[in-house]
Amino acid sequence: CGGSVSDSSGVLQSPNYPGSYPNNVDCVWEIQVENNFRVTLTFRDIAMQSATCQHDYIEVYDGPLHSSPLLGRFCSGSFPTYVSSSNMMSVHFHSDSRNSFRGFQAHYSSIPAGHNTTIQCLPDYMHVVVSRDYLQSQGYSAQRVTLEDNRCRPTVTSQEVVFNIPYDGCGTVQEESNDTINYSNTIRVASSGYIIKRKKNINLHVSCKMLRKSWQQVMYAAEDTVDVNEYQFGRYKMNITFYDSPAFLRQVRSSPYYIDLNQNLYLQACLHSSDPHLKVAVDTCVASPDPRDFNTLAYYLVRNGCPRDASYATYFSPSSHFARFKFNAFEFMSQHPSVYLKCQMLVCRLGDYSSHCYRGCSTRAKRDTSSAEEKVDVVVGPLRLREGGAPAGTTE
Repeated sequence: CGGSVSDSSGVLQSPNYPGSYPNNVDCVWEIQVENNFRVTLTFRDIAMQSATCQHDYIEVYDGPLHSSPLLGRFCSGSFPTYVSSSNMMSVHFHSDSRNSFRGFQAHYSSIPAGHNTTIQCLPDYMHVVVSRDYLQSQGYSAQRVTLEDNRCRPTVTSQEVVFNIPYDGCGTVQEESNDTINYSNTIRVASSGYIIKRKKNINLHVSCKMLRKSWQQVMYAAEDTVDVNEYQFGRYKMNITFYDSPAFLRQVRSSPYYIDLNQNLYLQACLHSSDPHLKVAVDTCVASPDPRDFNTLAYYLVRNGCPRDASYATYFSPSSHFARFKFNAFEFMSQHPSVYLKCQMLVCRLGDYSSHCYRGCSTRAKRDTSSAEEKVDVVVGPLRLREGGAPAGTTE
C-alpha cells in the first residue's frame, strides 16, 4: 500500500477497501502534482476504530511526511477536505494489532496555485518566471528586474521575465544545516525613481532546499512590499546505464538488453546536478518480471546497502556523481521472459561521513534516513536471455 502518486487526480483508499483493512500496516502516499499547482484532498468514506485515534488513524501532511506541518489526524467523524500550500501532500494510514474496519476512501485533484510568480527547482538551476502584467500593475518596469549579480540577465518576453539561476553561479549561496541543503539567491526589483521614490525596492528571495525526500522551493518578498510565498517540490534527475565491460567505456544502447545466463552485467548510475558537492550511492536494487510490481515476485541484489546476491560488487568511480556496480545474470532470468531492475539511489553531501552514502550496509528502518539525504528510484530494463546466440547489441 502507499507509494508515489503523480496523476493530476485520483483515488486513495485503505488496503482491501471496502473490505476490512489488515492489522499492523503503515501506508504512506506521496501525492505530487505539477509545479505551481496545489493538491485538494476530500474524504468520501471513513470507517475506523474511533475514540482517541490512538490505535488506527489517518494523518495528512502539507508536503513530505517527515518535514512538513500536520494538516489533520483523524479516525472518524465528518468527511474533511484539505488543500496543500504546495504541489505535494502526504497521507499516512496506520493500523495496530487490534480490530479492523472498512477503512477509508478519498479523492484528490490538482488546482492552479494562482500566483503571478512561479519557481521550479530543476536539476541544474532555479527557473523563476515573473509576470510582466503583475509588475506593471504594481508600477514596476520589467527592465529593472535583476539578480544580485547583475551580470546574469533575465530573458524578457512580451509577457514574462524569466530567470534561469544556476546553483553554482550568479551569486547563488550554498548553505548546509542539520535539516537542509539550501541554495539561495535574490531577485531585485528597483523603483523607477532616482531622487524621489514613491515605492520601495523589492527583494525577492528565492531558494531551493533539499530535504529528506524532495526539493523544497521557497520564494518570499522582503520589506513588506509584495506578499509572495511559494513552495514547490521536485526530485533529483537520475539515470542508470548498462555497460559492456568493467572499463565502463561502451554503453549498451539496445532495449531489450539480451544477455547470457551467468554473464556479468555492469551498471552506472548518474546524477544530473550542477552541484559538485553531492555524492551518489546504491541503496537497494531489486529485480522483477513486472516493471509496475516489485513486491509480488522480487529478487534483491542489494538492500539498504547490504549485498543480497554474492555476485554484487561496486567499483571505484571517477566522479561523486556516478555510482558503478555489477552483478551476475542469475537463475531468476531463466524463469521469466523479461526482467526489470528497480534501484533506489542515495544522494548525500560529499564528505558527510555520517551519511549512509559512506556508511554502506545498514539494517536501519526504511524511514530512518539522514535529513541531508534523498532517495531516488530508477527502473531499468528489460533484460532478456539471449536465444540461439542472438547478438548482445552493444555499441559505442
